[in-house]
Amino acid sequence: MTEPALSTPHPAPAPAHPAGIPTSAVLRSRWLAFGTCLALVALGLLWELALARTGSGTLAIKVLPLVLALPGLWRMKLYTYRWLSLAVWLYAAEGAVRINSAPGREVPLAAVEIVLSVLLFTACAWHVRERLAAGRLAAAVA
Repeated sequence: MTEPALSTPHPAPAPAHPAGIPTSAVLRSRWLAFGTCLALVALGLLWELALARTGSGTLAIKVLPLVLALPGLWRMKLYTYRWLSLAVWLYAAEGAVRINSAPGREVPLAAVEIVLSVLLFTACAWHVRERLAAGRLAAAVA
């Protein structure tokens, strides 16, 4: 004999925010992350192409991951904030290496790269934390 199928209703997925509107902290962290990422792209391009050229400028390709992250940051894709918070440490490490090994004129550029990298990590971590908190709040309300 076959058993009758139990029909259990599936609840609708909870929205990210009760009203579907991002909180002010989420928006602030988004703007901080986007602006910092854009500044890191500009620094990388200026550094490799104009300020302290090293060869033919092919090292400027190092900003490609940051450029690819910009649309995801703009659209507030949580996955982008998560992988970027890990990848940004490569730029901090590059800055740390160059601050100790580069000629004197590159030291300030390396210091700025480290500061921007840490700021970008902080903004990404803040954004992820705020989004997850908003999701928990929405689930509790629903």
